[in-house]
Amino acid sequence: MHRTYIKDELVVFWDSEKCYHSRRCVGSSTKIFDPLRRPWIDLSQGDMPEIWQAVSCCPSGALTCAYTHGITVRFEAEKCRSAAYDGEKEVGVCLYREGPDGWSIVSTRVDPAYGGKGIAKRLVYSVVEAAERSKQGVIPVCSYAVKVLA
Repeated sequence: MHRTYIKDELVVFWDSEKCYHSRRCVGSSTKIFDPLRRPWIDLSQGDMPEIWQAVSCCPSGALTCAYTHGITVRFEAEKCRSAAYDGEKEVGVCLYREGPDGWSIVSTRVDPAYGGKGIAKRLVYSVVEAAERSKQGVIPVCSYAVKVLA
């Protein structure tokens, strides 16, 4: 399972397949991370420094974070993609194809002027979250999706 959580200018990524439940995140902030709550991550319960500190305690890499840089990511099912926008300007896309075995992520692109800001990862996670909620498998085909989902 892959999830993103956003608060203000911060996005937290969680990859359950990498998580080996050391509970260091929970131990560092029981307000933000509560395994008995659904969803178990609630960024509204902490401030930015506390969130960064708690995420940095994750030994497995299952939790990571980045700034949003004011970029909005939207899942656009009718176009089989997620897209990133700086205001109205499209700055990135993650394309997928629906097939009998699930959704194949075939391309992830971000305008080079916006590179290095975690936008591509947000795009991939957006597609993966939508696939998981639709009970579809995900097949990473493009090299970036393969890297993110490894």
